Amino acid sequence: MVQLLEGGAYLLNGTEIIPDTRDAQSVLESQLGSVPSKEEARKQTIAYGILESHNTSGNMDRLEIKFDKLTSHDITFVGIIQTARASGLEKFPIPYVLTNCHNSLCAVGGTINEDDHMFGLTCAKKYGGVYVPPHQAVIHQFAREMLAEGGKMILGSDSHTRYGALGTMAMGEGGPELVKQLLNKTYDINMPGVVGVYLTGETQKGVGPQDVALAIIGAVFEKGYVNNKVMEFVGDGVENLSADFRIGIDVMTTETTCLSSIWKTDDVIKEFYEIHGRAGAYKELKPGPVAYYDGMIYVDLSAVKPMIAMPFHPSNVYTIEEVKANLGDILRDVEKKALVSLGGAVDYHLTDKIRDGKLYVDQGIIAGCAGGGFENICAAADILKGASIGPDEFTLSVYPASMPIYMELVKNGAAAALMETGAVLKTAFCGPCFGAGDTPSNNGFSIRHSTRNFPNREGSKLQSGQIASVALMDARSIAATAANKGYLTAATEMDVDFSNPRYFFDSKIYENRVFDSKGVADPSVEIKFGPNIKDWPAMPALAENLILKVVSEIHDPVTTTDELIPSGETSSYRSNPLGLAEFTLSRKDPAYVGLAKEIQKAEKAIEAGSCPAEAVPELKPIFQNLNAWYPTVDKTNVGVGSTIFAVKPGDGSAREQAASCQKVLGGWANIANSYATKRYRSNLINWGMLPFLIDGGELPFAKGDFLFIPEIRKAVEEKQTEIPVYVNGEQDRKVTLKLGGLTDDEREIILKGCLINYYRG
Repeated sequence: MVQLLEGGAYLLNGTEIIPDTRDAQSVLESQLGSVPSKEEARKQTIAYGILESHNTSGNMDRLEIKFDKLTSHDITFVGIIQTARASGLEKFPIPYVLTNCHNSLCAVGGTINEDDHMFGLTCAKKYGGVYVPPHQAVIHQFAREMLAEGGKMILGSDSHTRYGALGTMAMGEGGPELVKQLLNKTYDINMPGVVGVYLTGETQKGVGPQDVALAIIGAVFEKGYVNNKVMEFVGDGVENLSADFRIGIDVMTTETTCLSSIWKTDDVIKEFYEIHGRAGAYKELKPGPVAYYDGMIYVDLSAVKPMIAMPFHPSNVYTIEEVKANLGDILRDVEKKALVSLGGAVDYHLTDKIRDGKLYVDQGIIAGCAGGGFENICAAADILKGASIGPDEFTLSVYPASMPIYMELVKNGAAAALMETGAVLKTAFCGPCFGAGDTPSNNGFSIRHSTRNFPNREGSKLQSGQIASVALMDARSIAATAANKGYLTAATEMDVDFSNPRYFFDSKIYENRVFDSKGVADPSVEIKFGPNIKDWPAMPALAENLILKVVSEIHDPVTTTDELIPSGETSSYRSNPLGLAEFTLSRKDPAYVGLAKEIQKAEKAIEAGSCPAEAVPELKPIFQNLNAWYPTVDKTNVGVGSTIFAVKPGDGSAREQAASCQKVLGGWANIANSYATKRYRSNLINWGMLPFLIDGGELPFAKGDFLFIPEIRKAVEEKQTEIPVYVNGEQDRKVTLKLGGLTDDEREIILKGCLINYYRG
């Protein structure tokens, strides 16, 4: 089904894979006569060409990227624009689309969410942007329909910013990276590796894009095979997939932890652009005659079966066939893993979902940027036509990804076919993907064609004693399960005649409802501020020395951004830095906020010219220890705050608040064995936090300990990579932390205390 090559590989004429082994050169010579160097062959990937055309540094090892377009949604754009305004924003320099698909319901917090929308609309007018009102489209579907262009690059403040299937290299990053683009700065990274994904064959009837995506995620995630690399989709199997099918695979590449994705394009994608009235946006993309890839994923589409990603991660994959054959064992294994993920905070069980030897699920959801596509919903309607989902616990909700898709489903009868079964059709909304819609009952089990199934991602609240969980599946198998009234069923078990109706895009909805400034700013427009929209608090520059209290210690193999700052109901406070910070680590370590605030009193005392040890008495023995061997440290040259340790933090969302909330509460650093994604590490840096690394194994400190870091400012200035740290100020308890590679700009941001301070000068 999915095979990973051990090392790199050459791809000849887009069709033949030559593994990079000792005899690779002789094989190439026998077929080509002359052989390009490996470095020259790297330049023949699609990814290299796009990156080169957007790089402004003149050095392809150290990229400084200028993007063509930006996109954000209503959980992120307020903070981004507020940061950019504080840094001198006068006009959006490139097209910037503000969509409203996360806080669409405006239900939690009264009018707070709608205040954010009015902020966005007035900013689009003032600075020259595009504003997409609530319920019109989810962020990524609007981008596919209206923004994507062959050979272009888009940066979005959502982790699933992926338009590679349409020939657009897109990246999801934290808000500060978009701020840099708004201020005419660049996105600075080392040249990423490029991994080929060679698709061959044709999928079985009933297999959908989520099945292929989950098969790939399951094969690569744990190995880190594509971590921070670009996935480039090639092979003869690509031409056997529709545009919607490719898009459905592409959007899930985020769950592999890759940096971005790009696909070869053909007449299928050309037709997509023609259907959407943008024929000029198409560009043919394909690798050169001899392209070199840093890895190769070989996917036999004909061998892919209906898949299911069990809680609590998209990589926890099985075939549905396997789950049904080994039901008890697999469910018990999930329960065992949940003890780690949930920390024993609640009584979680799945085995009670076994009824008459079959798995009964409580809820089905087809939604968002992954599931809400036209073909997915039409296929579901074909499977469910004439059926009933039944009057029991099981429910089915379907969220088309945009209003144009919804309208076409109404016109072709698919909407009626679904509603007749008892399913509910809802408007374009990302809520089910992040815990703001269709939260199941306690111990409920939901199957979803959406993007993620992290703990509590569906909206349940550990702090209230509630737990529910999600398994990811393709819309087709969700529909088959619904037709079987909630009993797990693969779509391949159904005898269905798929109608495959043609899609017709009607742009009138957007023409009538979306505000598009056409890039023209109107400085006279007054920005509307709701009472919950707050400016960022002042943040101090990096002190000469630091004393950091370890206020949280997380030993899970991976810590998601949802666990660092929860999604769901907290989204109402995304425009209020201090209000949102109250939720930091609330589902993972409820004591964190109180502990961080307590030690933050010391920094506030320093700012007021007072003694930090008077404000926080537990600092007195630390200063006494230091007086014996480092007597020069005092309130004039020390910063005091908090830090956390996590094994591998930052998997998942791009949301910058996972870092900024720690900073608002006095955080100065994270300490990790590694960082799950580049974007989380970038968020830490952009909020002036030190991204420390420590080797794996038993920690030489514990929660509650203080870490003294002498001359940290000098160490950052002098580009030191190994930083001496002293536990509780004791000279004989020395620990070495590492900083890893930092660009000159990143060092300056940390020294200034955050990106806002950096731009203010």
